[in-house]
Amino acid sequence: MESAPLRSIHVVAAVITDARGRILLARRGDGRDLAGLWEFPGGKREPGESTEDTLIRELQEELGITVQVGAPIMRVPHLYPDKRLLLDIRRVTAWKGVPRGVEGQALAWVEHDKLTRYPMPDADKPVVAVLQQPDRYLVTPEPGTDHQAWLDALSLALADGVRRVQLRARGLDADPSWPQLAAAAVALCRKAGAEVLLNGNAKLARDLGIGLHLRGEQLSRLSARPVPNSTPLGASCHSLDELRMAEDLGCDFAVLGNVRETPGQPEHPAMGWSGFARLRESVSLPIYAIGGLGTADLAEARQHGAQGVAAIRGLWPT
Repeated sequence: MESAPLRSIHVVAAVITDARGRILLARRGDGRDLAGLWEFPGGKREPGESTEDTLIRELQEELGITVQVGAPIMRVPHLYPDKRLLLDIRRVTAWKGVPRGVEGQALAWVEHDKLTRYPMPDADKPVVAVLQQPDRYLVTPEPGTDHQAWLDALSLALADGVRRVQLRARGLDADPSWPQLAAAAVALCRKAGAEVLLNGNAKLARDLGIGLHLRGEQLSRLSARPVPNSTPLGASCHSLDELRMAEDLGCDFAVLGNVRETPGQPEHPAMGWSGFARLRESVSLPIYAIGGLGTADLAEARQHGAQGVAAIRGLWPT
């Protein structure tokens, strides 16, 4: 006997920011699903309502304020045991009235960097990551023979605002020149204030004092997080099983693809944005979309639950 399809719920919520940059969270009251957890305030979209009308109504009912709905931030598809949720997040920076817990719920104005201290439903966690972490993840191409040109291109990418970098040089993994070149790249990233991770090589990453990015085939060989919690850890994933392994290991984020066809990876056919969203809904860790993408795809990536985009050619100066 086939099980009944899960009910689908579209929730619209707000990132409400005050003049000090603090963000408003509401605590789910007793008797509700996920009681006691903190969330971005909002509520369920009713049939026939627009996203804006839903948020205006919900924030009036819950907080007693009349808001001006701002730009979209992201949409997070998430699969709960009893429902399929689409969390639609909008920005709110202007309102009339004083926010209060009209329904008796506790409220908290939270500093931007303290959001992770508040336990949240799984669907809200990617929103926190979007507010705190970089939207682009540069994967460096093979350095080739002109190492200075490679470093110069990295400097240009950093000047363009890239703040998370994966040093990837599979062709140089065993080359004695790679540690020195990687160290020079790390110095450039640190000067720009960018987080940097090394692909695959845990020992060299440790020697350089930087994060580690796991290859897909490495995930199944690990039973525990291979670096301290204070060290950034990412992973490349191409399936739901790999995403779940990355989450179980405590990875800080994952990269998922390919969204579009990529000539260099024929073994990983394009999943499209719909395929990306279907895999996204089963985990709560931040996920970058990869595969034929660039900065121009950021808005669409966010509408399918992505942290942002990861790319080689799409983010590397030419």
